[in-house]
Amino acid sequence: MYQSCAIIFIWSITFKEKQMNTIMKVFKDKRLKLTPQRIAVYEYLLDTREHPSAEVIYTSLQEKFPTMSLATVYKSLKTLVEVNLISEINLGEGNFRYDSTIADHPHIQCIHCNKVEDIMDVPMTMINREIVKYTDYKVLTSKLYFYGICNKCKIQES
Repeated sequence: MYQSCAIIFIWSITFKEKQMNTIMKVFKDKRLKLTPQRIAVYEYLLDTREHPSAEVIYTSLQEKFPTMSLATVYKSLKTLVEVNLISEINLGEGNFRYDSTIADHPHIQCIHCNKVEDIMDVPMTMINREIVKYTDYKVLTSKLYFYGICNKCKIQES
């Protein structure tokens, strides 16, 4: 038990170090300034499986960065999306959510609590190849969202 926890912990540290090296390289290559605020926003997204909005990120970082404005969070997110380090998700809620997993993958959202989760084992490339049978378009990319009721909300409904 402890050995598997240690392995997961070491893997997560190694993964995070690799991602931090990536952000430093990308910003250097693009000649962008890597500010503590941009790093904080990126680290926050790396450390969560949630898909937070800018407002949630702002609120979460306020204690550590009390002078950081919501505008700074938005600008940091915009830059991170532009350099392809994070992805922007539009679930039709009137605001965007953000995801540190940039590989194409579907999402599922609970219609009660609005929780959003990744669905990682669905090969989007296969779906993109299959869809061409039904259209004359050249499929470049896709976004796939599912909606349902999460386990926590199902239990509360019972």
